[in-house]
Amino acid sequence: MTNIKEHWKKKGYVDEPVPSNINIEKEILRMCDEKNAIILSHYYTEKSLQKIAHFVGDSLALARQAQKTKADIIVMVGVHFMGETNKILCPDKKVLIPDMNASCSLAESCPADKFAAFKKAHPNHTVVSYVNTTAAVKALTDIAVTSANACEIIESLPQDEKIIFGPDKNLGAYINAKTGRNMLLWDGACVVHERFSVEKIIELKQQYPNAKVLAHPECKGQILKLADVIGSTAALLKYTMKSNEKVFIIATESGIIFEMEKNSPDKKFIPVPPETTEGVGCHCNECAYMRLNTMEKLYNCLKYEWPEIIIDQQTIDAAVRPIDKMLNISEKLGL
Repeated sequence: MTNIKEHWKKKGYVDEPVPSNINIEKEILRMCDEKNAIILSHYYTEKSLQKIAHFVGDSLALARQAQKTKADIIVMVGVHFMGETNKILCPDKKVLIPDMNASCSLAESCPADKFAAFKKAHPNHTVVSYVNTTAAVKALTDIAVTSANACEIIESLPQDEKIIFGPDKNLGAYINAKTGRNMLLWDGACVVHERFSVEKIIELKQQYPNAKVLAHPECKGQILKLADVIGSTAALLKYTMKSNEKVFIIATESGIIFEMEKNSPDKKFIPVPPETTEGVGCHCNECAYMRLNTMEKLYNCLKYEWPEIIIDQQTIDAAVRPIDKMLNISEKLGL
């Protein structure tokens, strides 16, 4: 185990070759049974990882699932901040992530030291942070939110309350416009949702005039103006399942299309391309961090129970408060 740990310190994951004579899916599930482990996967991961997961969801649903699981080990197939959120909510459980390098451009856009200075420069503000942040930033936060509950939580606060919102400026601007607030916004963004092409959406609308454009509120304002429906990943999925429309243009990470197609096989889902496909590798818009997760890494992660999310108790104690507040408010509001 020492060699594996040393290897992880250099690589951020265990890349030992998987035996060629095994059924990797069966072995992963066997180890889950043996170790009392649960696999949680985000909608933005590759479809084989969504297929094998015990639960697939967006950030809010994954947090709730982690909070109520009876498993001893949680394997978070997603990005690093999601693993941290699980550890904060379940400090007594072992939380693993297949690749520690699976970060988040939005979380990276908000370093804790700079956010602390920003907070200090604007006293007497309630700090509301998007869940796409590090544990250290959550520890500086009063209330956490997800895209599924952000507007409702902000509206539950007094109209004259001074609010700092971070780190996503696009989501913050959308909330301000929808609620009539004037929150002070941190200048951060998700690289995936920032690079959707306005021109490509217009072209797709011309090609599919009856299609509905669905967009995540992390998208730029120009994209949201073209959208028929704006919502969290889970909200967009739910809309496609209930809608009588047959064609949808999707402006969020293309991994969600697997779940959309699974639930509505008779409908057509078209991913919006990025502004340029150079260096992207496809004509859809994928999160490079999410795609660091693979079946092979998941197998080794379970086999060696490594890499593990470790957070000091002081940070956990501070970071759990805004998450608990979010979950409590969401429950009261019926979200």
